Amino acid sequence: MATPGPSSAHPPVPGSDFDDTAYEWRRLLAEALGTFFLALAAVAGPMINVRFGGHVIPLAAQVAAPGLMVGAIILSMGAVSGAHLNPGVSVAFALRRDFPWRRVPLYVLAQLVGAVLATLILVALFGRQGTAGLTLPGPGIGEGTAMVWELVLSVGLVTVILGTASGAQNVGPMNAIGVGSYIVLAGLIGAPVSGASMNTARSLGPAIVLGDTTAWWVYLVGPLAGAVVAAGIGYLLRGSGGGSSGTRAAQGTLGWLWRPGPIGPVEPTQNPTAPEQASVGILRRPVTPTSAMAMPDPMTSQEVRARSPAIRPQPVANRR
Repeated sequence: MATPGPSSAHPPVPGSDFDDTAYEWRRLLAEALGTFFLALAAVAGPMINVRFGGHVIPLAAQVAAPGLMVGAIILSMGAVSGAHLNPGVSVAFALRRDFPWRRVPLYVLAQLVGAVLATLILVALFGRQGTAGLTLPGPGIGEGTAMVWELVLSVGLVTVILGTASGAQNVGPMNAIGVGSYIVLAGLIGAPVSGASMNTARSLGPAIVLGDTTAWWVYLVGPLAGAVVAAGIGYLLRGSGGGSSGTRAAQGTLGWLWRPGPIGPVEPTQNPTAPEQASVGILRRPVTPTSAMAMPDPMTSQEVRARSPAIRPQPVANRR
């Protein structure tokens, strides 16, 4: 195991290897891959609708897809990188001191790369379909209104993320349910107004690929400002920092609770003819004699009789 780096203003969880740069590429890959699938789910619906005409994918399904995808990514990749998938989330975790600021730029870059790659693949498959896939203010909605709307929705999203990843209310990987549900609900009411992006990478990625910078600042300022406001609300509700639970959620548990590859000894099987069991990828702590429960020696039959009440024979009625 590589020696952890020097301590900083944002120390990692005790016992973790978060400062070990050997794992950094895995975290960045998880962020890029997770944001790739998020953008794929968000951008594909509108593009497919235009490509095949009509409403092949209803609006409700279009806004539900990103929320469901985020939930799946949190459950599958959250342990690697924290599954931020959103520059605003990275900024909010850093403001709460659960995540080091020096890691934020590369996380944001990885998220942007993932969104760009997803849009490039969709354009290669279906061609450019006008403005389909972009997040734009709705008909009759000004850019200022759209920006405020994105700010409000982002406050709610980041508040849910920070709230379900804190020492007070940490629910572990199941925070995917709360986060995914919020994205779906916010999309149902917010999509007609601004597209309900709540994610700078999701919006700027397609804008870069399609070369359309219409209202780009709305989706830069709104979600990031909302994340800052949400971090302030979190401070008022729970104080500074999210505790060890918040740090685990922000940084992932790679290098602390688990490491890549098989870890620990293989568990012996009861049946010697059974196939070898695969080891679980978690760090095992040896059981010391002081922590083990002492098992009493079995009593002999004489000791059992000595401790048991005397058994007296019962009289048997005479039979005639």
